Amino acid sequence: MKRKKICFVVPSLGTARVFLKNHIEELSIYFDIYLVANVLEEEMIYSTDFQIKELKNIKITRGIALINDLRTLLYLCSYFKTMKFDAVHTVTPKAGLLGILAARLVGVSNRIHIFTGQVWHTKKGAYKYLLMFFDRFTVWNSTHILVDGQSQRQFLIKNKIVAATHSFVLGKGSISGVDTNRFIPNAIVKKGVRAELGIKENDVVYMFLGRMNSEKGINELAEAFNRLREKHVNVRLLLVGGDEENMTLMVKQKVKNIESVIFYGVTPTPERLIQACDIYCMPSYREGFGLSVIEASLLEKPIICSDTYGLTESIIENKTGIRHKVANVDSLHFAMEKLYNDQNLVESLGKGGRVYVLENFSAKTISEKWLEFYLKMFNV
Repeated sequence: MKRKKICFVVPSLGTARVFLKNHIEELSIYFDIYLVANVLEEEMIYSTDFQIKELKNIKITRGIALINDLRTLLYLCSYFKTMKFDAVHTVTPKAGLLGILAARLVGVSNRIHIFTGQVWHTKKGAYKYLLMFFDRFTVWNSTHILVDGQSQRQFLIKNKIVAATHSFVLGKGSISGVDTNRFIPNAIVKKGVRAELGIKENDVVYMFLGRMNSEKGINELAEAFNRLREKHVNVRLLLVGGDEENMTLMVKQKVKNIESVIFYGVTPTPERLIQACDIYCMPSYREGFGLSVIEASLLEKPIICSDTYGLTESIIENKTGIRHKVANVDSLHFAMEKLYNDQNLVESLGKGGRVYVLENFSAKTISEKWLEFYLKMFNV
């Protein structure tokens, strides 16, 4: 029997490496896998990291750029028509909009899009409704809609983006799950990383990892931390990730004792760096699922996260973490203070988090769900 051909469309190779690598490896046993991404020349060496037949470089930009987007659409149409794929699977809004439309225009039978978060959730006015229309347009042209969390799916149904009968969550959620062989608590690693960062043994470290911008709640985190630091001299804030909106300057303006803040930048080894913290914070305004949250839980870190819809499945309240009101400094500060004062709670939330992730979000489990989905779709 001829092997089916699946093409994944993502905006960058980094997206594929973080979210799809394990799935592609599992699916490649049964199907021929192709990958479309915006690939920098120096990144082409990473194509061997994937079990794929071909890596196709097609520029997919994040923002709206009509001329470039039209050019990308034409390139995708040409590639899909030539390759005659049995399925096209898109990730992220722009890749979904252009990839799904191109697939439909050339007659690809199976067009799958997975929702991992909504850019429009925090927008206002006409721009918000335009972005919502783009998501609906992607859904209209898809044959299958996946969502990486039940709370996000309900949010999409409520906003009339997807229908209850035309959207699914694989397993308990998460687009990729977590590699349980990679995220293993290790006291020696923790001690070594803290030494590298100049963190003292009795310091209590709060950590954020992700894109540093206002929608991730960095403003509120800095303000809440500053209040905490005024009362407790042994607290530190570790910020890890690319600075997208000059957040470094903002934090320096809000935190009086700026030497208590560590600006790390981007890391390729979150499984190592997260070990350095005592408490993991995700004060995001919007989130699709919160992959870094379950990574931190797997490393036995207690979680403080906002009550935005996408983080609902990421923690169990008072068992793996505690929630604060989104964009609310008082609520966030209260949670940070609570964990500072209760070491027993810190330990119990951390241990509970690891059990929760092992039972529900292992990468192997999620990859098996993806394989089941495709085998069923193709009647294999």
